[in-house]
Parts: sequence; structure tokens; C-alpha cells
Amino acid sequence: MREPIKVRESAENYLKTILILQERLGEVRSVDVANELGVSKPSVSVAVAKLCKEGLVDRDENRNLVLTKDGLAYAASLFERHTVLEKFLVGFLNIDQETAHSDSCRLEHSLSAKTLSRIRELNEEQA
Repeated sequence: MREPIKVRESAENYLKTILILQERLGEVRSVDVANELGVSKPSVSVAVAKLCKEGLVDRDENRNLVLTKDGLAYAASLFERHTVLEKFLVGFLNIDQETAHSDSCRLEHSLSAKTLSRIRELNEEQA
């Protein structure tokens, strides 16, 4: 049985956040994720346990969160989707950056590959 979309969206947000924090901080602790997402540390612990069980996140010897190879690929794909959508919303629809960022965070989870591909093409044609 497939997980409800909201549950998957939450997991995807954790993955993307870990990726962004790894780029920004180098090492990522649960408290960093909690602060970035504005959630409690226990919420992060529950989510990370699920992501570890799925083989997407691991912990290093210092208990820092580390994306596995599969987790990194998944998170990078999500981040790329977000970037493509945000660029489209700003560049084509003249949406302000803050709104475009917020909308992209929601859209990245539900847009079909076909639609995303066309948006990517439009972005490239405009460049």
C-alpha cells in the first residue's frame, strides 16, 4: 500500500532539508533540521528513524545525519524540481521570490514528470 501523499511530502521535505544543510554546514545534526523546518526535535527523530529504515539517511560516528547514495539522489532530484519550478514562477509568471519559493515547496511533490519536463524546456528557451 502506498503512503499517503502528506506523509511522503513530509519525508521529502526532510531529505531536501538535510541536503541543503549539508551544503551549508557540512555536518547536519537533528537540531539543525528541527531549527530549519521549525519542528520539534522529537518530530525529527521520528522522521529520521523512518528515513534510516528506508535506507535514505544514515548517521555517522558523531551521530550527524548523512544522506545515503539513494538519499542523496532522491534529495537532489527534489531540489532540482524545486529550482525548476521556482525559476518558472519568477521568470514567466512574475511571482515574487518569497511566494515562488513557498509555492515551489508545495508543487515539487505533486507535479508530473511530463509537466516538469515542459517547464524545464520553457526555462531553457528563456535563458
